[in-house]
Amino acid sequence: MLLHPVLEKLRAMNLKGMARHLEQQINDEELATMTFEERLGLMLEEEWCLREDRKLRNRIRKAKLRQQACLEDLDYRSARGLDRSLVNSLETCGWIKKHRNVLITGATGTGKTYLAEALAHKACLKGFKALNTRIDRLLMEFVIARGDGTYLAKMNAMSKVDVLILDDFGISPIKDGIARDLLELMDDRHSHKSTVITSQIPLNLWHDAIADKTLADAILDRLVHNAYKIELKGPSMRKVQAESKELQSRE
Repeated sequence: MLLHPVLEKLRAMNLKGMARHLEQQINDEELATMTFEERLGLMLEEEWCLREDRKLRNRIRKAKLRQQACLEDLDYRSARGLDRSLVNSLETCGWIKKHRNVLITGATGTGKTYLAEALAHKACLKGFKALNTRIDRLLMEFVIARGDGTYLAKMNAMSKVDVLILDDFGISPIKDGIARDLLELMDDRHSHKSTVITSQIPLNLWHDAIADKTLADAILDRLVHNAYKIELKGPSMRKVQAESKELQSRE
C-alpha cells in the first residue's frame, strides 16, 4: 500500500500527529519491528499529545495573561507574608473544583497580579479556562454591552469562565449602576466558578469602595465567605528587581 495517499488523507482529516509519526515509522528500523497494534498506539499517542498541546496553548492565549507567571517562581521571603503551604494547596487546583475564590491584597508592586496570573496559568495547565482583566475595564464593557444589545451574551460569557481574575479592585469607586452589574456577575459565579481578585485596598475597606452599601453587602457576601485570603507585604518587587539588576550590572 502506498503511504503517500494515506499521509494526505490523515492531514486532510487534521490528524497531523498521526501523519507525523507514520512518517517517522517509515524511516525508523526499530519501529518497523513492532506489531501493528504497537505502531498504531504510538501514532494515536502522538495525535493525542499534539491536540492536548494545542488546546493548552489556546487556553493560555484566551486567558490574556500579561506575564509569564508560574507558581514555581514565587518569592517566599518571609517579609512578603506568603504562605508556602497555602500556595502548595492552591497549586492542586482543588479550590477551583470546589468553586472557591482567592482574594489577594497588598501595596503596589508586592506581586499581587503575578500571583493571580500564576494561579490562572496553573489552572490552564490543569485543563480549566481562565481570563485575566482589570475590574474597571470589565465593568465598563458591561456598560457598553447594555447599549449595543450584547449585555446578556457578555454576562453569560463571563459567568462561565472557570477562573476569572479581576485585577485592581477599588482602584476607582464602583458606582451604583456598575455595582449592579458586578453583583449580577458574582451571583452567577457564586458556588459555580472561581474568582480571583487583587486589590491595593485592605479587605476590611472593600465595603467602602462600593457606593451603594446594600449592593456592597450582597457582593462581598458572595465573594468573601468562601475565599482564601492572601495579604502580601514588604517592598515593591519591581524596586527589588531593579536594584538587583543594577547591582549585577556593576559587578
